[in-house]
Amino acid sequence: MDKRVASADAAVADIPAGASVMIGGFGLCGNPENLIAALVRRGVGGLTVISNNAGTDHEGIGVLLAAGRIGRIISSYVGENSIFEAKVISGELDTELVPQGTLAERIRAAGAGIPAFYTPAGVGTTVAEGKEAREFAGRRYLLETALHADFALVKARRGDRWGNLTYHATARNFNPIMATAAKVTIAEVEELVEVGEIDPETVVTPGIYVHRILLGSDYRKPIERRTTRLPEAEIRGRK
Repeated sequence: MDKRVASADAAVADIPAGASVMIGGFGLCGNPENLIAALVRRGVGGLTVISNNAGTDHEGIGVLLAAGRIGRIISSYVGENSIFEAKVISGELDTELVPQGTLAERIRAAGAGIPAFYTPAGVGTTVAEGKEAREFAGRRYLLETALHADFALVKARRGDRWGNLTYHATARNFNPIMATAAKVTIAEVEELVEVGEIDPETVVTPGIYVHRILLGSDYRKPIERRTTRLPEAEIRGRK
């Protein structure tokens, strides 16, 4: 059982126009950079992208937005992206904003086979519009449905040819739950090892959830904003 694919382009070759695609990452951390770039090259549009955030203007999910590939986005945080703002204002982009915890639980529920759940997040706000509400123990809750996708593009630190995955620290973020919630999960890894080299006790995503695995390359690991402290002498000189 060998789930390895030769290239990022081959990995996404069957993603059609209009597909729903989950993309892992939090900010620009844990993004499947090679798979995102390949999806841009694939050239299909009208995608529904499910991701915690919209990236920046030209990084992360932002490259798909800039290329005009996304028709709808389901996300939690959309700051740091002027392209996103312009597309929403012009009516080019359909947007569903979801509280971050609710987004994570909707994805997790899909992977666990739970069709819907109640949460207090969003009660009394625009998030509640059109949703069923119920009271439990004197508190109101909204009914939220599970969130599935046709494809999930995830990023992991290590993987083997069977698709078993491990992650590095907070770079795991939304990746593990997305891997369970799509019909086809495509994993991009920084290191591809032989079966048996990963301690079973450290596996976060079992290979049963992964359909294809790609060894990524040329990671730039961009950051959203760099802030540095001025030297003490310069600070004193400005006083």
